[in-house]
Amino acid sequence: MFGAVVVGIGIAGSVRIRDLLNPMPSSPSEHLKLIGFVSRRTLGNVNEVKQISLQDALENKEIHAAIISTDNKSHEENVRMFLEAGKHVLVEYPMALSASRARELCEMAEQKGKILHVEHIELLTEEYKQLKKEVAGKELVKGTLHFTGGALDEERSGFPSFCGIARLTWLVDLFGDLTVTSATREEQKEKSYSRMTAHFQTTHKKPLTWIEERGPGLRRDKKINFCFKSGCLENLPEAPRSAVGLFMQDQNLFAKKLLGQVSREELAAEKWRILRCLDLAEEIQQHCERPADIHS
Repeated sequence: MFGAVVVGIGIAGSVRIRDLLNPMPSSPSEHLKLIGFVSRRTLGNVNEVKQISLQDALENKEIHAAIISTDNKSHEENVRMFLEAGKHVLVEYPMALSASRARELCEMAEQKGKILHVEHIELLTEEYKQLKKEVAGKELVKGTLHFTGGALDEERSGFPSFCGIARLTWLVDLFGDLTVTSATREEQKEKSYSRMTAHFQTTHKKPLTWIEERGPGLRRDKKINFCFKSGCLENLPEAPRSAVGLFMQDQNLFAKKLLGQVSREELAAEKWRILRCLDLAEEIQQHCERPADIHS
């Protein structure tokens, strides 16, 4: 059994507690035992799970793994602390708001012989699995992925290319390695509105565009327009919801890694994808923050 602690009790953290208390029968998650949770707020007990201090979580020998469900900006610090304490870590994306610091965390995990698992539930949705099947084997001509959502608190969530890395992960997982050709950002701070547009090329020199649009009243939605030599895909495929929740699927994958049931090849491919997406996110941010050329 692996003793676990949940750090951060927002919506996701609360779901993590629920899933740890109710693992799927005969699943890898049955090897995880929830010892307690850590929160900045004083909550006492949640679902009969006791609140413990961060220091206790780091020092407790019964705790072998930490599940980090905090604000994006504090992911890196929490991952670093628990790895240094010799714990395995599951963290929500992005694991850090810098590609170089993410690499440091991966190296630390390897040096310590610990699992560092980054949650990417966007790859586990039935909608995405169906989309991947429909895209497989088709030759891309050009494509666009446009995300809309509510206003973003960048102080807590990070730059849009990091906060929205789930969309970037879709593009890399569907079309392979990408190169950033340009990126711009429109911002109306008084209206809490932001629109980031990133342009890429695939390894076959085909153009892809990612738009991340945020503002009050914008409905959370994803629109696609992927054109292939065989025709265009303009709507996300409809798919029934899985009987197994996304966080539970992710938790099972983490437990499989702890049990040594995931191949080195799968681990290496996942690590490449995660770090490559963070590299691209950082490059997009640099493009967007570059001062505009002044022409006389």
